Amino acid sequence: MRFRDPLGCSRQVPWLEAAQDVVFEESPAVRPFPVRPGRRVAPGWWWSSTTGRLVAYGSGVMRTELMLLDRDPAVVALACRPVELVWREESRVVGHAPLLMARLQDGSGLLLDCAGRSGPSARLAARARVVAAAAEAAGWSYRLAGPPDPVLVANVRWLAGYRHPRYAAGPWTPALLEVFASARPAVEAVCELGDPIAVWPAVFHALWSGVLRVRLDEPLHERAVVAVARQEADAA
Repeated sequence: MRFRDPLGCSRQVPWLEAAQDVVFEESPAVRPFPVRPGRRVAPGWWWSSTTGRLVAYGSGVMRTELMLLDRDPAVVALACRPVELVWREESRVVGHAPLLMARLQDGSGLLLDCAGRSGPSARLAARARVVAAAAEAAGWSYRLAGPPDPVLVANVRWLAGYRHPRYAAGPWTPALLEVFASARPAVEAVCELGDPIAVWPAVFHALWSGVLRVRLDEPLHERAVVAVARQEADAA
C-alpha cells in the first residue's frame, strides 16, 4: 500500500503491517481531487465534530458520507483517501484508493467507497472485492456505500448545522434530560424550557450528538417525538 506521511512524503509498505502501525487519520490524501467544470459540487472541506478538524471531500456524495460518519458514535477519527492499496493482476499493477477512512472505537478501521446513484461500475465492483478481502485480513471493514435514504440525509444535514459545540446545552443539560425523560413532541418540551429561539439550537445539537433521539427516517418537524437516548437515561 501507499500513503503519505504527515510531512507529505510518499511511503510504500506491506498492507498488513501498515494497517497495524500507521495512523492513517493523520495522513493527507494520497492524491488530490480534480476540479471538474460543470459539476455542482467542487472539492471542499467538512468540519468534523468528531475530531474538531477539517476533512477534505471530492464530491457531494463524499460530503454526505462524511456527514453520516461524523455522527456515528463508533467513529473516532476520519480521513479522506489516505491510503492506496496496490496489487498485481496478471501482468499489470492495479491501485485503488478508497475515498474515505474512519478509525473506529475498537482501534480497527473502515474503508469506504461511494457507488453513486447508478450503482458501482464493473471496475469499481471488482476492485471493491479485493479491498474488502484486504480489509478483512487486517481486521478492518470495507463498505461500498450506495445512495442513502434521502429523508435521513435531509434530517442529518439539518442537525449537522448545529454540530458545533457552541450549540451544546451546557447548564441546560439536566433540564433537557428531565423534560425529555419521557418521549414527547419536541415543541412542547422546548416551550417549557424557555425562549424557543434559544432552546431549539440546544435540542438540535443534542439530537446530532446522540444525547436525544428521534426517528430520522421520517421528516423532522416541530411535533416530532423526541426522547432521551437510552445511554443517557442509564447514566442519569
